[in-house]
Amino acid sequence: MLGTVGHIDTNRLITSSVWRFMHVSCREQTLPVTLRVFRSHQQQQPQPDTSTTTTTSSHNRVRATASNYVVDPDECGGPMLLDALMHVKKTVDPTLSFRRSCREGICGSCAVNINGTNGLACITKLSDCTKNGVVNIKPLPHMPVIRDLVTDMSGFYKHLKSIKPWLELTPEQQALKTEIPQSPEQRKRLDSLYECILCACCSTSCPSFWWSEGGDKRYLGPSVLQQAYRWISDSRDSKRKQRLAELDTDNFKVFKCHTVLNCTPACPKKLNPALSIAHIKDLLGH
Repeated sequence: MLGTVGHIDTNRLITSSVWRFMHVSCREQTLPVTLRVFRSHQQQQPQPDTSTTTTTSSHNRVRATASNYVVDPDECGGPMLLDALMHVKKTVDPTLSFRRSCREGICGSCAVNINGTNGLACITKLSDCTKNGVVNIKPLPHMPVIRDLVTDMSGFYKHLKSIKPWLELTPEQQALKTEIPQSPEQRKRLDSLYECILCACCSTSCPSFWWSEGGDKRYLGPSVLQQAYRWISDSRDSKRKQRLAELDTDNFKVFKCHTVLNCTPACPKKLNPALSIAHIKDLLGH
């Protein structure tokens, strides 16, 4: 009969032993995961090769080949996909190239395409994105590739600069020695706008952005338009009319959006760039 012997609870001892056994057994049953990384690099004068997959970017032809890396999730130092990529770079292949910085879903550096869906490697759990023991990892779609998972963001940042993502103040505002006050209602208008981290997950999910060849052409894309609406909505800004007029100089800047709505589900911060674009269209009155 189980019970208490002296000051020892035998029921608790047995239960604790069973849980420890189950925990160890689960760890022993952790299966390896294959990271299938589609590594790309620019080719100035590519030669035909049927053994590799070739795609065309807006700059040069890009040759992509799949490299398979088998990792033990328990040895990656963390549960996220970025941990696994860092483990591969540290212990298996130091030539593997990708961007990373904050590891907290704040900087947007580690944006990649994971099993066909854009996301941040640092906040995507390896266990959640593993399908049949494999994770397919590619650079952001339809962007010029520098190397492996590193894309050329210069066109994207050129568009961002064009919408002047900063406060445009009057001389009187600039002369103030105190902050420019906002009411709670005015501040609330910026919620779900200012949180954008410019990772480009939404823009590179957008077919209209793809047709603009990776952001080098006329359509600004969901991410930049989300930023544009953020500054248009700021009560402290003095150039609201000028901002709208600048967006209206070319119909392709905004109205190449065909409301496909790929952008909103792709946002890792759960924002709604499609709604911001709709608000801009309403303000332009087309």
